[in-house]
Amino acid sequence: MARRRQIPRYGSVEIRGNHYYKTYVTDENGKRVALYGKTREELYDKELEALDQIDNASFRRKSPTVEEYAEKWLLMQSVHVRSTTLIDYTSKVRRHIIAELGDMRIADVTQDDIQLALVPVSKKSASVYKSVVILYKSIFKSAMESRLIDDNPTVYLTTEGGIPQKMKDSLSDEQAERLLKAVEGLQTYVFVMLGLYAGLRREEILALKWDSVYLDDKAPYLTVRRAWHTEGNRPVIMTELKTAAANRNIPLPDCLTECLRETKKNSKSDYVIANSDGDPLSYSQFRQLWKYITTRTAKPRTYRVYDKDGHVKRDENGKAIKKTIYPKLGEKAPHNGHVVYSLDFDVTPHMLRHTYITNLIHASVDPKTVQYLAGHESSKITMDIYAKVKYNRPDELVQTLGDAFTLMNNVTED
Repeated sequence: MARRRQIPRYGSVEIRGNHYYKTYVTDENGKRVALYGKTREELYDKELEALDQIDNASFRRKSPTVEEYAEKWLLMQSVHVRSTTLIDYTSKVRRHIIAELGDMRIADVTQDDIQLALVPVSKKSASVYKSVVILYKSIFKSAMESRLIDDNPTVYLTTEGGIPQKMKDSLSDEQAERLLKAVEGLQTYVFVMLGLYAGLRREEILALKWDSVYLDDKAPYLTVRRAWHTEGNRPVIMTELKTAAANRNIPLPDCLTECLRETKKNSKSDYVIANSDGDPLSYSQFRQLWKYITTRTAKPRTYRVYDKDGHVKRDENGKAIKKTIYPKLGEKAPHNGHVVYSLDFDVTPHMLRHTYITNLIHASVDPKTVQYLAGHESSKITMDIYAKVKYNRPDELVQTLGDAFTLMNNVTED
């Protein structure tokens, strides 16, 4: 037998000759709201519904969604981080946190929810995985400090995960020479020279202006004071560098000095590397600049096949017909006789900088100087590279250890 509801005894009022039962509830803003019903049962149902809505509204106010609070957290960070750092945060938060957990109430999120959300991130690089975990920890720590959550689900999360980064390669002297020869006469040549012989980052090369290059000094040098970034495809030149250590003066070897002198003679721009209008390169223009290297690399590549009218050829299922070619070193490109496949190794912009640092170490430049010239904020970064480069030569280590043990034996005998 169903249990009868215990309906309160409500007060009653007359409104325009009609009899109503009346009660009050306090909403989420602390305001008293009157409710009316023709019967006590009707008013009771209205009261329960109103209280439920008020509870939900109060909970929403106390516990926003992950998306709502993450966006608020990003806004709070904008006060004290670099704009480029904020762009990086925003991209990762929206792509890896909001996309996975955005609709959940932040107070409802558990460690299991976050671990599951991190599964796709674990297929990214270890550095991306680490930064996303740190963002999770920062957001939920902030929510905890604001008393939006009682427990922090990120306490036991670790930053270990993702695909470990391979050791960065550097170019051999022979590879560097072949690379320069392959792009000689192109603007790409200047970019490569600045990477190989000044160790500049991509964003430092593309923001370099002639007012930062001192070719007439007794000891020519350049100073790093700007950085190139893009918003969408639009270039943005910033005077705020990656770190304080990035602001540095770099001496120019003779080969780079001569290269820059020749470039400056023909330059009509304030920028060392510029587009036809004299402006810094957009992202797509940089990709085109770098394409002069990739098109000269002898590795398999796949193209779409076009008919004589310039339309993509398709098979009976409507799929584009593609053709794979296997270039051989020394051959000319089939559709451009000016391009010769002269490179049998991959090159990235960062490899140029890594080659510069490696060559400094091989030249026995002390670690502190290497750190300064590379613009490393942390000496740990420099020393990690130093150890891998300096002590990754088994033939030399055998001789070094042999000499050390010989010395130890002589001391023991004495």
